[in-house]
Amino acid sequence: MKRKRLTMRTRIAVIVSIIVFFSVSASSLIMLRRMTAAYEQELGKRVMAIGQSLAQSPVIREGLQRPDGWQIIQPNAERVRLATDVEYVVVFDMDKKRYSHPLEDRIGTRFEGGDEGPALAEQSYVSHAKGVKGRSIRAFVPVMDEEGARQLGVVVVGVLVPSFWQMVWDYRLDLYLSLLLGGTFAILGAVGVANRIKRQMFNMEPVDIAHLFEEREAVIESIAEGIIAIDQDERITVFNKQAARMMHVTQDVIGKPIREVIPDSRLPEVLRDGQPQYRQLRRIHDTVILTNRVPIKVNGQIVGAMSTFQDRTEVYQLAEELTGVKKFIDALRAQNHEYLNKLHTIAGLIQLERYEEVMEKILRFNQEKEDETRFLTQRIQVYSISGLILGKISHAREQGVALQVDPRSSLSVLPANLKEADLLLVLGNLLENAIYAAARATRPDKRVQLFLEGNEDGVEIQVTDNGIGIPPDVQAKIFDYGFTTKGPNGQGIGLYLVKQLVDLHGGEIEVESNPGTCTRFVVILPGPAWEVEGSLRSPEMEES
Repeated sequence: MKRKRLTMRTRIAVIVSIIVFFSVSASSLIMLRRMTAAYEQELGKRVMAIGQSLAQSPVIREGLQRPDGWQIIQPNAERVRLATDVEYVVVFDMDKKRYSHPLEDRIGTRFEGGDEGPALAEQSYVSHAKGVKGRSIRAFVPVMDEEGARQLGVVVVGVLVPSFWQMVWDYRLDLYLSLLLGGTFAILGAVGVANRIKRQMFNMEPVDIAHLFEEREAVIESIAEGIIAIDQDERITVFNKQAARMMHVTQDVIGKPIREVIPDSRLPEVLRDGQPQYRQLRRIHDTVILTNRVPIKVNGQIVGAMSTFQDRTEVYQLAEELTGVKKFIDALRAQNHEYLNKLHTIAGLIQLERYEEVMEKILRFNQEKEDETRFLTQRIQVYSISGLILGKISHAREQGVALQVDPRSSLSVLPANLKEADLLLVLGNLLENAIYAAARATRPDKRVQLFLEGNEDGVEIQVTDNGIGIPPDVQAKIFDYGFTTKGPNGQGIGLYLVKQLVDLHGGEIEVESNPGTCTRFVVILPGPAWEVEGSLRSPEMEES
């Protein structure tokens, strides 16, 4: 049978009660010990005062000088003993012969206390002794003659002293009351503290928190993304294995300042201003990562910041969806629509028995497609790029827009630092936006012109349209994440990613726009050894 665990509230109450019990007991015993010492000191002063009073008595002096002096000393000593409630009053002469004693049969016998020596030398003092009835305190006071020149004897006044444990027993009720009150308040306080702690821990038990922490660690380590988190002091609190692999970190960095591990980290910026940063591109060593940075808030207060990131090669599917696969599907749909229109035209001419025109149309359509394909395959030798452009040409025709490729365009090979997916993303988004802008214009000749030139030293892209243009107030926002002018169908991600890629590769991007006339985007993606000299090439679009 599984043993039931004690709740945190019960554990805290028990532990606090035990602590209070021992604390109250210890403090009470210490207090009683001090009270016993003070009580004994007070008793010593008391018996000393009684002894000094008796030693000054003429009756005691006279009795010590007579052989039968005990007859006048004994009644006087007993009267004082009973009046002061002391245990005994003993008077003896210089030969230690007793002249008084609570037990009359001991009168005339010798005093054998063992500690009376200094008293016979005219010294007054308090002594502690242990007898049959227990511990006692007794005062020794010498008796001097009237001139004070000769000692006649000694007065001894004794009183029993209760032991420490007798004091404990006598004050047991007070001790019990202290323990009861202390325990009651301790339990009430412990329950209150436990309830507050549980509320702060979302009513979870420590074992539940431990399990949750273990699960959290397992989840963090199993995630394919790198995760880094810092606290308010910019010290690392989370640094999973994926992050260590991407950052090439081999040692434990938990608790270290983030800038010691990643000098150019931007997490402290998020910690200070509380503004999240999404889909940021960064280069770490030879790896390009896509990262999101968000502040960590508890009860509305920023207590840290966290970054999640992954190798951008693992998110190529996203780029392909934005500018590759999805665009190819759209291009195929556009080509299918275009060919259906042509087939309908040919079918109509055949029904009219205009066979010569049918042959002319077929040859002309075939020649146009061959010319486009031949030009692109000869000038654009990166086939994924030429395929994208062909698809965009068909898509533009479907929208009533003529997409023209500048005859000077040429792309023999991509730079070593530029991936096909990067160029597909940039070129696809620029062409898509240009076609959209041109299609919305009211002029009859809607056109988009593309100039593309590149080799191992870098790539230059110019996309110009004669569409609606971009107002100056909008130009300042077009590269912001989530900003779009396409209404509910727009995502506001395309140009943001274009800008991120251009900045990542150390390139340049320029926008020239005249509202209502034309817009030109110029992008330069440098290769490893590219050096830009002079102004950017800007072939002018032919005036309509």
